[in-house]
Formats: sequence, structure tokens, C-alpha cells
Amino acid sequence: MAEFYDSLNERIQSFLKEQKLFFVATAPSKGRINLSPKGMDTFRCLDQQTVGYLDVTGSGNETSAHLLDDGRMTLMFCSFTKKPWIIRLYGRGEVIQPGDASWDSSLAHFQHLPGTRQIILLHIESIQASCGYGVPVFEFVEERHTLVKWSEKKGEEGLQRYKEGNNVASIDGLPTHFAKQAEEKLSDE
Repeated sequence: MAEFYDSLNERIQSFLKEQKLFFVATAPSKGRINLSPKGMDTFRCLDQQTVGYLDVTGSGNETSAHLLDDGRMTLMFCSFTKKPWIIRLYGRGEVIQPGDASWDSSLAHFQHLPGTRQIILLHIESIQASCGYGVPVFEFVEERHTLVKWSEKKGEEGLQRYKEGNNVASIDGLPTHFAKQAEEKLSDE
């Protein structure tokens, strides 16, 4: 049976820190629902009501677009070890980008990775814990290093061009925070 919590207790925080993989779900007011796996030791519990993850440059930027449009976000963690448990964190998401007033203080919680694009925060409204008995048992082998190597090879200028070409709109055409940033830059000129 599922249990609900209003904030992150020590047991939940400990569980979240142990997981090598988590899933991010967002949805715009109209359009496709996005569900993305995340790893690379990018997740952090910031306090009892706030968590975040370091978001690295990738093929799309659905989370950013959906948070601008609607703001709802769910993070799901499930154990693949012999101790089954599933935790879902529900709340409102926030995107923090380089240049934002809170960028430096937010980035201090994370290990910098090549290709760092933005930080995604979740302001928790509700937490659900459930058994996870239907989740198979897997062994963690290692992190993939492909995305980091790709980012290093592209370099800062190459990553910027990539983001401008691939990360300014969702697959449904909704603007991301990069499009908003570019718009603000043009209006300042």
C-alpha cells in the first residue's frame, strides 16, 4: 500500500542518494508527455522540500519547455536491489541557467560535468512511497562516459551552437528557457 509524505525524511533522502538512476516526467498543457532517465551522479537533496539535478546537454530539452508551459514535474526512483522500494516526488519544477542570480549558489551542490546545461529544481508538494515488488533486481556495472566525452570533444563553442540548434524548442514546438534567453538578449540590444 502506498504511503504519502509532505517532506523528505532521512530514510527517503538516504534511499534517493543510493540510486544510480532516476526518471523525470513532465507534460505541457497540450502535447506529448516526456519521461527521461537520468544518471551520472547528478541528483541532490537540497533540503526537506527541494531536490535538484544537474542537467547536461542532450538531444532535446523537453523538461525546460514543459516547465515554462506548465511547471508540473514528477521524479521517480526505484530500487533495483533486493530491497524493493519506489519513491515518487511530485511538485513544481524550476530551471536555473548560467547567468541566473541563483546559478552559482545552486551549482555549488553539484560536481561540474562537461556539457552542463542547466540545473533543474523540484519544489516538492507531495511524496509517494510504494513497495516496488514488481521491479526486477539488476546489478549496477558502471556509469557511461559517452556523453561527457562527446561534450569535451564539442568544446564550449560547439556545445553552444548545438544548444542553439537543438535545445530551443520541444518536439511539439514549445519554447525552452534557451529560446526565452535568446529573446531577452535580442530585446536588450
